[in-house]
Amino acid sequence: MIIKEIIVVEGKDDTVAIKRAVQADTIETNGSAVDEKVLKQIRHAQKKRGVIILTDPDYPGERIRKIVSEAVPGCKHAFLPKGEAIAKNGKGLGVEHASVEAIRKALEGMKQEMSLFESEIDFQDLVDAGLIGGAHATNRREKLGDLLKIGYTNGKQLYKRLIMFQITKEEFREAMMVVLQGENISE
Repeated sequence: MIIKEIIVVEGKDDTVAIKRAVQADTIETNGSAVDEKVLKQIRHAQKKRGVIILTDPDYPGERIRKIVSEAVPGCKHAFLPKGEAIAKNGKGLGVEHASVEAIRKALEGMKQEMSLFESEIDFQDLVDAGLIGGAHATNRREKLGDLLKIGYTNGKQLYKRLIMFQITKEEFREAMMVVLQGENISE
């Protein structure tokens, strides 16, 4: 699998994991302190070939994604579910621990960031679906993020991502049915 866009990752181990899975070039942020020099590289890459952000499914990874996304509009986003990015010994979480198959799947499911999109989904839909507040909200958001390939977020960020990735009300409704069916089976 050849990726034309340049993939933004956190570090060298992530680059090694990406290159095991696909033919692609990467830019490493070297952690969550993304400096202006790296952002300049990413802006240039976005103009020339396009950019895909693939960071760890944790707080620092989300912070990096947000910094890059705000500084370089129009990026594509690929998300690894947490369960696919855990080290075999259970003592690490990140792109570097993901299987070749998980990385390919994340890249195949990437989403294009969009601004200026009027969403069919409103914030109340998230409340009504039990995604904000309540005992199951965190678990539901994680499952929904995996199904829609938009990653895990808190409630406020979930609403922003639904808009940013132009998730329709129908896509949202269908994914929520799967999430809720999974709860009924496991209880």
